[in-house]
Amino acid sequence: MSIIDLHIHSNNSDGTDDVETLLNKISMAEIKIFALCDHDTITGVQKINNMSINENKNIPGFIRGIEFTCKTENFKCHILGLNYDENNIYFKKAIDAGENLRQNKFHERINFLRDEFKINFTDFEINELLKVPGVGKLHLGNLLVKKGLASTAFEAMEKFIDRIKTGHERLHASFIIDAILKAGGVPVWAHPLGGIRETEPDEATFRKNLNELISYGLKGLECYYSKYEFSKCKWLDEVARSKKLFISGGSDYHGANKKIPLGRLNADEKNINPENLTILENFNFNLN
Repeated sequence: MSIIDLHIHSNNSDGTDDVETLLNKISMAEIKIFALCDHDTITGVQKINNMSINENKNIPGFIRGIEFTCKTENFKCHILGLNYDENNIYFKKAIDAGENLRQNKFHERINFLRDEFKINFTDFEINELLKVPGVGKLHLGNLLVKKGLASTAFEAMEKFIDRIKTGHERLHASFIIDAILKAGGVPVWAHPLGGIRETEPDEATFRKNLNELISYGLKGLECYYSKYEFSKCKWLDEVARSKKLFISGGSDYHGANKKIPLGRLNADEKNINPENLTILENFNFNLN
C-alpha cells in the first residue's frame, strides 16, 4: 500500500463514504497525501475546505481534485484535475457543464428504464438521488438492487442501464483540459489502460489516444492504479517519462461500491515510493 492516494471518491459522487467518514479512514490508513476526485463535482472538496476553515480542523496533505467524464472524436476517457483554483471562471463553466450533463443523463436513464423495462420510480426515490451532486449509473444500479431486480449494482447496470447508449453525452477532453490549466491545475489522464470493468486498449490505440490528449495540453498520467499489475504500472511510468508527463497514482477508492482499499496503487499491492509520483513536485507537502 502507499501513503499517497490521488484518486478517491466520496458519496458526493459514486462513493459510499461521507466526507467525515472518508477523512477518518484516510487517517487510519496512514495516507499522508490524498486527492478527492468526485465525478464532475467539487461539492466534497468544498465540504473539506469548509471543515478546515469553519471548524478549524487540520487536514494535512489534502489536494483539491475532480474527475471529469470526457470524450474526444475517437474515444472516451476520464480526466482528473488536481490542485485547481475552484473560483476560476473557466473552471466554473466546466463544472456547470459537467453537472448539467449528469442531470440530463440521469433523466434519460429514468425514462429509458420506464419505457423499455416498465421500471418505475417514486418521486421520493428520484428526488433522493438528485440530492447527490455527481449522480450516476451506480446510484441507479443500487436502487434497482433495493427493488430486487439485481443482486449487485454492476449486474443492474449490465442488465438494464447500459442498454441505453448515453456515452456520447460527455464533455470534450480539450475543453476540460483547457479549463483545468486555466485554473492553475494539473490535468491527468485517469486509468489510461481502462478503469474497473473496462477493456484494456492495444498499445497502438493507447499511444494514439495519449498523443491526442497531449496535443490538448495533458500534463499527467495515472501510471499507478489499483487494477493494474505492477509490471503495467512500470511500463506506464516509462511512457510518461518519455513524454515528459507527470506521474500520478490512485486507488479509485469508492468505499463499499468497489471494494478497493485506500492506498492500493497496483493490483500486486506493492509499496510505491512517493518519489515515483513526480506529480507531487507541484504540491508543497513535507512527507517527513
